Amino acid sequence: MADRQRQKWDAGRFFKTLAYFRVIPFSGFFECIANLFGRSSKSSAIAPTQPGIVLVVGATGGVGKRVVRKLQERGYPVRALVRNLDRGRQILGDRVEMVEGDLLLPETLSDRLMHDVSTVICCSGTKVQPKEGDTPNREKYYQGIKFYMPEVIDVPELVEYKGIRHLVDATRRQLNQWGNSSNKMLFDFRKVTQDLKETWGVLDDIVMGGVSESNVRIVENTALFTGNVSTSNSGGFVSIRTRNFDPPLDLSAYQGIDLRVKGDGKRYKFILRNESQWDSRSYCYSFDTVSNIWFTVRIPFSDLIPVFRAKTVNNAPPFDPKTIYSIQLMLSKFEYDGELNPKFEPGFFQLQVESISAYGAQEKPQFVHVSSAGVTRPGRPDLNLEEEPPAVRMNDQLGGILTWKLRGEDVIRASGIPYTIVRPCALTEEPGGKDLIFDRGDNIKGKVSREDIAELCVQALENPQAVDLTFEVKEGMEKRPEKYDLSQLERDRIAII
Repeated sequence: MADRQRQKWDAGRFFKTLAYFRVIPFSGFFECIANLFGRSSKSSAIAPTQPGIVLVVGATGGVGKRVVRKLQERGYPVRALVRNLDRGRQILGDRVEMVEGDLLLPETLSDRLMHDVSTVICCSGTKVQPKEGDTPNREKYYQGIKFYMPEVIDVPELVEYKGIRHLVDATRRQLNQWGNSSNKMLFDFRKVTQDLKETWGVLDDIVMGGVSESNVRIVENTALFTGNVSTSNSGGFVSIRTRNFDPPLDLSAYQGIDLRVKGDGKRYKFILRNESQWDSRSYCYSFDTVSNIWFTVRIPFSDLIPVFRAKTVNNAPPFDPKTIYSIQLMLSKFEYDGELNPKFEPGFFQLQVESISAYGAQEKPQFVHVSSAGVTRPGRPDLNLEEEPPAVRMNDQLGGILTWKLRGEDVIRASGIPYTIVRPCALTEEPGGKDLIFDRGDNIKGKVSREDIAELCVQALENPQAVDLTFEVKEGMEKRPEKYDLSQLERDRIAII
């Protein structure tokens, strides 16, 4: 009975709520209020958890340094594995995170190197150069203008096979912790960052005259949403909500949301919005919790209900995951259309959130490896060696370099990691910008710019068509398209061990 009596309304908390979310319902007046609390009325660039780091191996080589540059230009977090930090800085500059290590020394592929890595691009390889005194102009050798007698500096078995095996083992251990590439972490509250304070705020029934009060804070590596919900003053809801994402979140490649929570037996709502307006139509999903039990709530986008102020909107368009402006979690006495929440009780509540992630995307490569065309040709009875590139003809003299490259590929294919193996024809220092010709079967010959191979590696990261593919590539005559098309290539068939 006492709970239904009129209680004093806290105007100060009301204005703080508006200021935090930068709500300007009446032009001018609330902008002044927002400024009083030190908040701009404009939306800031608030983003969920950053994607995992892309580790570039062989980052100081001809392809690797270009891969690093292209990743940075696209905004990827990049880490480079280098044998020597001073040389790495000379080639890559000071804006790249570098870790000193060696594929031949597995102990250097440490937790520090692999921490937060979600993808590896491997451009490492055996060093090959003209024999001493063969030509004073080594640039011509790397351009492929004229063939000079080569020699290997490293041991191909160690670099192309054992080193790759060490890298694959380290990558597999890390990815077991990171998770499948078909999921996208939006908020991981196990990692304490400023995201919670800068992105999530309390939005209770104070905005409608109520007196319920909640808060959110990091407790035991989770976001703890807790407080007291009251039905006084015709209130009865508490919630936490993100400020608007700028730009809006695009989850069109995914099927829904996974919410990892531990509750108190009450029923809560998960809410997404397609519009930037404060009081706009939302899309809701109600879920029950079990007291003190961790579980994952799977929320398909197709099951979201269009709602405006707790009333369903029958003529609303389906939820559009391409444009998501905000995320909200709510405990309310109402379900929808005047129906009461069957598990609602006024008083204390608590919901712990470990993570919010998107699920169901097509798998994308997590290990992109630059190998070489010709790796299957040494010893093939159907080939005329006189017509083959020098590396094929001289495989034995070069320490079996192509044979060991193929063994390294086999390690990757059998790893269970979603991969792309690129086999370029003769690499050049030409500017690039050409269309690429792809093939399987290891028969094509030609040349291709290191610049274009670097572009192909970076594009592969976001291309589900590239998963579990091994293919050869050379340059064509046309101008480079906006995106390379790999849809005509058949995926590898390999047993995973």
